[in-house]
Amino acid sequence: MFIKKLKGCPEFIAGDDSILRELLHPEKTDLKIHYSLAHAKVSPGQSTKPHKLKSSEVYYILQGKGLMHIDNESEKVSPNYAVYIPPNSTQYIENTGKTDLIFLCIVSPAWKKQDEKVMK
Repeated sequence: MFIKKLKGCPEFIAGDDSILRELLHPEKTDLKIHYSLAHAKVSPGQSTKPHKLKSSEVYYILQGKGLMHIDNESEKVSPNYAVYIPPNSTQYIENTGKTDLIFLCIVSPAWKKQDEKVMK
């Protein structure tokens, strides 16, 4: 059985400026998985930098309100929303609420730094 507690995962600032804690990654565990799972946080009034991944990604919103941008489309998101982000799409998310925007990021195949392009 494999169980990992969020508090045991170091917090860091990702390339897109979100605050991340990586829960699962095939290169960092003995698990036979092909995806990565991270917990992300964006502070009120902040947004991530536009970026692209070679992999597909899903955001699952846990807390807060935001505006998700994928290519030329934008939609409001809030708790219990799942957002599919196709590979090679320009994406970013804005926190439009008064509390932290917290969501899970599932990347498949697993996230790799060389597969991400952050626009500045």
